[in-house]
Amino acid sequence: MIRINQLKLRVSQQDAEKALRKKAAECLHIKENDINRLVIVRQSIDARKKPDIFYSYVVDVEIDREEKVCRKIKNPQINQIKPFVYRFPYQCPAGMGLEEPTSVGKRPVIIGTGPAGLFCGYFLAKAGFAPILLERGEDVDTRIKDVEQFWKNGMLKAESNVQFGEGGAGTFSDGKLNTLVKDKDGRNMAVLQTFMEMGAKESILYEAKPHIGTDVLCGVVKKMRQEIIRLGGQVRFGCKVTGLTKKNGRITAVVINDIEQLSCDHVVLAIGHSARDTFEMLYQTGIPMEAKSFAVGLRVEHPQRMINESQYALPDPGLLGAAPYKVTAQTSVGRGVYSFCMCPGGYVVNASSERGRLAVNGMSYSDRDGENANSAIIVAVTPADFGADHPLSGIAFQRKLEERAYQLGQGKIPVQRFGDFKKQVEGNSLQENMATSRWDVQPQHKGDFVYADVSKILPQECNQAFVEGMAQFGRMIPGFDREDALLSGVESRTSSPVRIHRDETLESCIRGLYPCGEGAGYAGGITSAAMDGIRVAEAVAASICEMA
Repeated sequence: MIRINQLKLRVSQQDAEKALRKKAAECLHIKENDINRLVIVRQSIDARKKPDIFYSYVVDVEIDREEKVCRKIKNPQINQIKPFVYRFPYQCPAGMGLEEPTSVGKRPVIIGTGPAGLFCGYFLAKAGFAPILLERGEDVDTRIKDVEQFWKNGMLKAESNVQFGEGGAGTFSDGKLNTLVKDKDGRNMAVLQTFMEMGAKESILYEAKPHIGTDVLCGVVKKMRQEIIRLGGQVRFGCKVTGLTKKNGRITAVVINDIEQLSCDHVVLAIGHSARDTFEMLYQTGIPMEAKSFAVGLRVEHPQRMINESQYALPDPGLLGAAPYKVTAQTSVGRGVYSFCMCPGGYVVNASSERGRLAVNGMSYSDRDGENANSAIIVAVTPADFGADHPLSGIAFQRKLEERAYQLGQGKIPVQRFGDFKKQVEGNSLQENMATSRWDVQPQHKGDFVYADVSKILPQECNQAFVEGMAQFGRMIPGFDREDALLSGVESRTSSPVRIHRDETLESCIRGLYPCGEGAGYAGGITSAAMDGIRVAEAVAASICEMA
């Protein structure tokens, strides 16, 4: 294949593939008919000369006489390459019969069906290892109903909510699939290819910032579960792992719901970042772990038209879709401030999972056609901020913030204008009642909200860093620090507050126990968690094959 970089087309260009074939042929000094196949590798947006906006492409072209054509071309943007396709490196040995009822103890057990657990289970199932997936929450269809009822009436189900259930916390998000993790082994593309095969649009394979959307992602995770079962695996819901048993330094069983003991030699801990009771159980069991840094902050809403105007110089971007943004800043108090989980045309959602505590998140549907853009603007915190030298001190820190948020809103999402928040942080009294202030930006929320003094949630140093960061972002994106930008709190579940130790074999000191994904501290989003799930699946398969 020949790779061509920086082929540009106007966004309005009709029939992009045909136009790309023409441009590729011109670059290679060949006829269009000489191109046997053209594959779009990457599509990004070039808005440096807005509103004159282009798509910039990387394409792979297959032709006859590739070496001869490449020798004639002296262009650093054109290179001959050998495409790499990921292949799972193991297959279950013949005769193991792991799908048979009598072989339950030999089958790998995966705790959690978020991206890490699902992809670990899916690739093990494809290779014939018949995994058993245990999910404390409900299947995605039941979960959707439970979450919508919670947003409607505030009645939280502790095991079926935005954090717990099939698909994990990422199911009720924007379904963003971009990652900063290097992909030298091809696992990233394997993740995207799997999502596409399960119902996501083909363009996620090449978009610079791919996303699926909550509405589509729910169907995708359901199809993955159905395929795991078809391939011989099991997926069990309402099964919370409440204990582990071990012998001679090796895992021997998991305890489910305090009553059932399931024998196993290999257990994958893909528990997600909000499984706080499970972290406590693991700590009491003696599984080595440590507190880790993460970030906390507030959701910020702006009119999507304002963001479109800033990013594209177009209030209505048409084919481009709702514009995203990414901003970072360093502050005088020494804390980094940055945007996280930016949701174009999205909604702020009540993402609570514990009674008496409130956390928010953001989500978008696949069409991203909501009135507002929202993003978490978050401030870095470290174990030094947690007030205790304990592996679970970050969880206690999160809970304290979430309790404040819950109390402020009496169970509803507390919301405040940035102008009022800034006055409070700077020690100035408010001049008008918050509930009767002018609100040019209207909250776009899933779950009830109430106007409150959001400045009382975060530590004062975090509030100060937040205000400084917003001012800097206002110089990057005009209007970002506008008085009526809406703040909602608290964004506390940005990543796991815990890292469970694992060695070069990806195992804990308890052999056969594999910490995996975001909850274990080894990923930071849907794609990186899924990639880690595949990596752990490889390690589990290798171990089973050695023991066969």
